[in-house]
Amino acid sequence: MVIGYDAKRAFCNNTGLGNYSRMVIRGVAEASRDNHVVLYTPRVKGRHEHYFDDVEGVRVRVPGGFWKVLKGVWRSVRTGGMLKGDGVELYHGLSHELPYGIPEGVRTVVTMHDLIVRRYPEYFKWIDRVIHRVKQRHACRVADVVVAISEQTKRDLVDLMAVPESKIKVVYQSCDPIFWAGENLKDKAEKVKEKYGLPERYIICVGTVEERKNQVAAVRALSLLPSDIGLVIVGRPRGGYPQKVHAAVSECGLENRVLFLENAQFADFPALYAGAVASVYMSRFEGFGIPVLESLCCDTPVVTSNLSSMPEAGGDAALYAAPDDVEAIAGHLRRLAEDAVFRAECIEKGRTQRMRFAPDKVSQEMLAVYRSLL
Repeated sequence: MVIGYDAKRAFCNNTGLGNYSRMVIRGVAEASRDNHVVLYTPRVKGRHEHYFDDVEGVRVRVPGGFWKVLKGVWRSVRTGGMLKGDGVELYHGLSHELPYGIPEGVRTVVTMHDLIVRRYPEYFKWIDRVIHRVKQRHACRVADVVVAISEQTKRDLVDLMAVPESKIKVVYQSCDPIFWAGENLKDKAEKVKEKYGLPERYIICVGTVEERKNQVAAVRALSLLPSDIGLVIVGRPRGGYPQKVHAAVSECGLENRVLFLENAQFADFPALYAGAVASVYMSRFEGFGIPVLESLCCDTPVVTSNLSSMPEAGGDAALYAAPDDVEAIAGHLRRLAEDAVFRAECIEKGRTQRMRFAPDKVSQEMLAVYRSLL
């Protein structure tokens, strides 16, 4: 099977869509020696430039000639016309879009992660709203199969874009292999605490610091917890929302208990989770909610929102509250901090729940989608 991928995110994005793209590509390529992969990307420079060098059967295609000046056009228009010549039988757009001009006979798959741009357009600039909507509409119209990463995304595709339910396949995503290493993280957690100057007991909150992620709720919940517990917010700031988070910290008098890590090394993330009393992720809406799964993979109990896809990711292992129910959030966190038996029960449930999203399982489910088309 020769599979083409839109690999821009795999090479150029360090988190989120980049992690998803790298996991799918590597998982499929390594699943069988019969699979050959062609990666189409406008550039390969950066942290992940050599990520696929050790994977057999992978070729990388980048723009040449005058297309080097028109990388965006090359990705959206030119790659479609290259597929036949490269022997591609199936092309997979990994992040909401497919190029124009895909020739007849090449089967197509597109992954839709979420429809947040349609549910919450106020979170996006007007030009980004237009671009996202146009690309999503085109991709869902021409794709043979639309992969949704959760049942929530599938419902949104049907309700908000009128995509036929028969055209949608739900294939859950996994999280980066670094979280599945299976190593004992206790020693690393202590070293990471020292490296970043973390308190002995802390709650961790991972995600871009933006309105939708709702870190203010975590700050306010902290104010109801014992004073020896801190909050570590891991994520880069976006827009004006970080100012609201800092204002909440000041209002609650928590300047000495809240630590912001904007540039934590990704290699340290498992240990950062593992060293925490609990993880809190009170996002208002997600296509999947990857920090929930990352927490479970690190044996860190998680408190998260009872909305959208978070219950799919957390199952019966997570504790749930409405995003703005500060007292309920604090109640869950307090119990995890004070009840060792209950915390151990949550960890054990997490070990079962996370296996629903094991990388090998996800790769095989994606391959099943491909085989159904070929």
